Amino acid sequence: MRATYKDFLIRNWERGDRTRASEVIRSVLSEYGLGWEPNGADRDVLQVEECYLAIGGEFWVIEHQNKIVGTAAYYPIHRGEKAVEIRKMYLFPSARGLGLGKYLLQQLEIVIASRGFQQIWIETASVLAEAVKLYESNGYQPATGVETTRCDRVYVKEL
Repeated sequence: MRATYKDFLIRNWERGDRTRASEVIRSVLSEYGLGWEPNGADRDVLQVEECYLAIGGEFWVIEHQNKIVGTAAYYPIHRGEKAVEIRKMYLFPSARGLGLGKYLLQQLEIVIASRGFQQIWIETASVLAEAVKLYESNGYQPATGVETTRCDRVYVKEL
């Protein structure tokens, strides 16, 4: 992946991004009163190679003026038919309200569909109100079976 949206660069994760990408996620979680779980729900951010790349997923970073301001990722899951889960879609406050989240979601969907997947799952927390609104306004349907402790909502979209 290499794309631009306004003056943001969206690109594939590289080894040197590990700490900066983790900081974005930790910061946004903290902003919403959610905990950073390096040994749990956030282990994948510290082990991108094995948790995403080795199993056919992708992890993207979003840069603005050479600083990482967001992340977005997905990987195949064993839930439904030919399914993936979108994960780690986080943006610093400075990158919100510009349509970037919607653009990222659309780009993820395009790439996921082009790879033959048929379902997209997303888990989130009600406190992440902007994310909930984004998913619901883009065709994601409420589902059941939340698997991440800090999440209380799960959505699915058929491609």
